Amino acid sequence: MALRRVLGLGGALGRRSYCSKPLPPDFVEALRAVVGAPNVSTATAVREQHGHDESMHDCAPPDAVVWPQAVEQVQELAALCHRCRVPMVPFGTGTGLEGGVNAVQGGVCFDLSRMDAITELRLEDFSVAVEPGVTRKALNKHLRGTGLWFPVDPGADASLCGMAATGASGTNAVRYGTMRPNVLNLRVVLPDGRLLHTAGPGRQPRKRAAGYDLTSLFVGSEGTLGFLTQATLRLHPLPEAVAVTTATFPSVRAAVACTVQVLQAAVPVARIEFLDEVMVEACSRFSKLELRAAATLLLELHGSRRGLAEQQQQAEEIVQLNGGSSLAWAKEPEERERLWAMRHSAWYAALALRPGCQGYSTDVCVPISRLPDVVVETKQDLQDSGITGPMVGHVGDGNFHCIIVFNTHDPAEAQRVHAFTERLGRRALAAGGTCTGEHGVGLGKRALLREELGQEGLDTLRSIKTALDPHNLMNPGKVL
Repeated sequence: MALRRVLGLGGALGRRSYCSKPLPPDFVEALRAVVGAPNVSTATAVREQHGHDESMHDCAPPDAVVWPQAVEQVQELAALCHRCRVPMVPFGTGTGLEGGVNAVQGGVCFDLSRMDAITELRLEDFSVAVEPGVTRKALNKHLRGTGLWFPVDPGADASLCGMAATGASGTNAVRYGTMRPNVLNLRVVLPDGRLLHTAGPGRQPRKRAAGYDLTSLFVGSEGTLGFLTQATLRLHPLPEAVAVTTATFPSVRAAVACTVQVLQAAVPVARIEFLDEVMVEACSRFSKLELRAAATLLLELHGSRRGLAEQQQQAEEIVQLNGGSSLAWAKEPEERERLWAMRHSAWYAALALRPGCQGYSTDVCVPISRLPDVVVETKQDLQDSGITGPMVGHVGDGNFHCIIVFNTHDPAEAQRVHAFTERLGRRALAAGGTCTGEHGVGLGKRALLREELGQEGLDTLRSIKTALDPHNLMNPGKVL
């Protein structure tokens, strides 16, 4: 408990950080009347399963879990909760990292995984509509043979609507963007059960200047403004050719400086990932790959076969200018998949450094020009603090993570971790960056959000929240 208080991560299992009242009499029966008895559960194990994500925030279970299977059921359930003033928490796959699904005021968890339709696939318009039960991998499997794909890849096989709700990004963001520019329209059930199409019903324009940008308002809203029950997404053509390589460098600064120069030279990289020597050694051991324990960049290029050769030459020249190793390009799918599987296992590789300990991931993002200094300062801070925190990042867009692995039963170590994360967040803000590039605010970054936006910004967010959810029923206790 001392650890949780230090990190601001909530109370013990099943204990809520806020007051909650019991569900009204006969309320569970009313839920069953909407979706059927098999689609409602109040079992302790089920509620606890839905009371946490992949973060360190303690489990805060809802009072009931429902599985709607159609948007009309979501509307009816929301209207019922609204009338009875019962909190509502959306749930997709539970792969978030900031406690976004924790029911800190109890209420009803809406598990939307059984709404899994893929509709309105328009190949000529490069768009598709998906319900919240559709994951990233499921969509790309559905798209096989079309010549199109959805490239936003946060690593986990997350719900696409959940990815929209958190404003997710990942390894491909440097070329294809985050979720925000890749969402064309959203079908949202508002807290009182009304239905909203953020760009108008059935519309998927590539650009628009008609009124306020409601789609962008709901992307990144973390379930605090409504239920995202369908997302119309922008699709992209599959590249003709792909090449992947790793490059090692004599220092962290050299690796990150190389990233900046690659971007300045307009080399159209699809992914450019940084791993420090601690993370490389951990990933090498965990994934059983023979990699040199040094600051490393993992680069991927997309393009035509002819264009790819020119891009590879440009990348090699910039790497060598920064003291990097010679490059061996992996062009076969199996080789590429092994390298990216290694990168995507970084979380588990870091945890394996200290068996029995827990992990906490930071998520700052800074302007590219400030990235080398911020990364080097952070690396030194980790060493001076005596913290195990291998570094990895989507450095092509200025976003990097320290995966901090520490003993949860050691209050002194917990205090050092807390102090470090506060310094890192403020270091990013001082550099003109943000406290969270892709994980969201959730429960743990609310204090830093206040510093980032200032009082006027925070008051504006509260006004929007009050306008759409005056009774504070949608995912209460998050963001604000």
